[in-house]
Amino acid sequence: MAGLEGMEQPRPESGTAAGRWEPPGAGADTPAPVAGGPLSGLDLAGEPTLDEVRLPSRPQSARIARRLTGCVLLKQWSLSPQLAEQAVLLVSELVGNAVRHTGARCFGLRMLRRRGWIRIEVRDPSRGLPCLMPVHEMDTSGRGLFLVDKLSDRWGVDLLPRGKTTWFEMRVGDR
Repeated sequence: MAGLEGMEQPRPESGTAAGRWEPPGAGADTPAPVAGGPLSGLDLAGEPTLDEVRLPSRPQSARIARRLTGCVLLKQWSLSPQLAEQAVLLVSELVGNAVRHTGARCFGLRMLRRRGWIRIEVRDPSRGLPCLMPVHEMDTSGRGLFLVDKLSDRWGVDLLPRGKTTWFEMRVGDR
């Protein structure tokens, strides 16, 4: 299936983003994004379309990741509310997995767009692979990757020398 394979996706060669996993403003009180601005959260957390945004591995970071995703997809990329809603849900699932299952201090979020596709990545320093499990009607947990599998056009995991990137891609209608 077509996607972003073969697209060069540079990673930082040196510095904090490539070598150490620390939350932005480590050691300082980092304020939460303020609601209401046109790109609410982007100015405080970073720009996930330009570089990986690192967030602390805490349940509260899922809210920031969802807000960043919604801002980028709706306001910067002018995508449909339905696609943005699905992508926000999938980001929440990947972030939840990174927070719950990796034991990491922080994770990275990045968003890419090319003609006809968007790709959203969550990077963490664990090399443990996520597992798509069978889902039953009464299950109350374990549905995250099932949703990613059903709502995205493609998804996967890229192992890195220090960790992994779990990603999904969705087709978009470019004008």
